[in-house]
Amino acid sequence: MPTPTLSSGGYGFTSRRRLHTRPVRQNEPVTSGRAATALGLLGTALVGALTALQVRANGQLGHRIDDSTLAAAFSFGSGLVLITVIAALTPAGRRGIRALRDGISAGGIRWWMLAGGLAGAFTVSSQSITAGIIGVSLFTVGFVAGQIVFGIVIDRVGYGPSGVVPVTIRRVIGGAVALLAVGISVTGGNLTGVPWWMLLLPLLAGGGVAWQQATNGRLRGATGSAIAATAVNFLGGTIALVLIAAVHVAIVGLPERWPSDPWPYAGGALGVGYILLSAALVRRTGVLLLVLGSVVGQLATALVLDAFWPAPASPGLGHEVLVALIAVASVAIVVVPWPHTRPGARA
Repeated sequence: MPTPTLSSGGYGFTSRRRLHTRPVRQNEPVTSGRAATALGLLGTALVGALTALQVRANGQLGHRIDDSTLAAAFSFGSGLVLITVIAALTPAGRRGIRALRDGISAGGIRWWMLAGGLAGAFTVSSQSITAGIIGVSLFTVGFVAGQIVFGIVIDRVGYGPSGVVPVTIRRVIGGAVALLAVGISVTGGNLTGVPWWMLLLPLLAGGGVAWQQATNGRLRGATGSAIAATAVNFLGGTIALVLIAAVHVAIVGLPERWPSDPWPYAGGALGVGYILLSAALVRRTGVLLLVLGSVVGQLATALVLDAFWPAPASPGLGHEVLVALIAVASVAIVVVPWPHTRPGARA
């Protein structure tokens, strides 16, 4: 796996370092490449499922209190509380926070590596504004499109923690097939009366999350801790959203009613789960494979959610099933070796 330059992801060195792996001992079980790929794909699908659930929770909270700004601030703030507790109570979390502090003091962790939370804040705000109206599936449509396009670019320029990942034919075709799924899903929606910016926000949020995943992966590489990377993500996003919410409340006041059931408040916890998992996976999978694998989880979960709790502009069930199958095909194109492809070659 290519390694990123440590001027961007380490402790101030500008040259590339070769990863030194521990020799395999005799009789030690070795995970095969296929098994590792399968586990990675399961993890990326879970990232997508958690993302879809978070979209639903945040969208419901914003819709029911009729205040997307406060809903986004609450989601990020509750996530910050949870990840702070995890960081304080686990040895890995405490080590990661110490490494983060030392890296910032030494100058090896750059300021932009701490900015991933801003993309997360924008994503949660977009969820709170749009998902309660257009549904999880239509939000996922634009979100996936942004992730795929930006995922290819980020891997190509080497911004992710895996370094430069070539734009191969398999990746281009897989991304194109995923975009085909996006287009079919859009044609199945009842878009009458839905403003164009509601479809643009998920697209921009998806691009932001592709960048966020790469940024969090680099920060994880610098600290050796997914917990520290996630804590930084939630701290930055919470600060931004609380400042915006404070101005908003001063102008319009607080909502009159809040939901009594716990489900709409779960967005922060779900966000902690998928960001932790993303930061842990991206070094092994690369940004594009993480994006494509999460497409399956997102669309499959969105299919279930919108089937039981449809939104006014949700696509029909038949369209959603077709989109999910095409998304699975897009992942298979990237992951399954083609004829004459060298075994173990990067997709």
